[in-house]
Amino acid sequence: MSFIRRTWTAREADEWTREDLITVIISPLCYIILTLGVLWSLLLQPIGFIMLGVGGLLTFIMHWIIDPKLRSISEEYEKKQKEYLEDLERSVRWEEKHG
Repeated sequence: MSFIRRTWTAREADEWTREDLITVIISPLCYIILTLGVLWSLLLQPIGFIMLGVGGLLTFIMHWIIDPKLRSISEEYEKKQKEYLEDLERSVRWEEKHG
């Protein structure tokens, strides 16, 4: 079992997990590091370019961790939405025929 889980069902993904906690910690770090990296890069400070690289790497890691959870929730939502629209379509057609 790996430290970061990559496969989820929609029900599992909807629960609060270690992956969410890691993402919540990394997310503000990404914004702060990227903001400072842009600032110092515009001032042509070498540390700015390093911070941009670190911020980009952290952003990639954050996306890699949370994306499987978001995809599984989104797929389940799309499936339910499709079923709802099909049911609505059948209902509207029935009312047109019998109304």
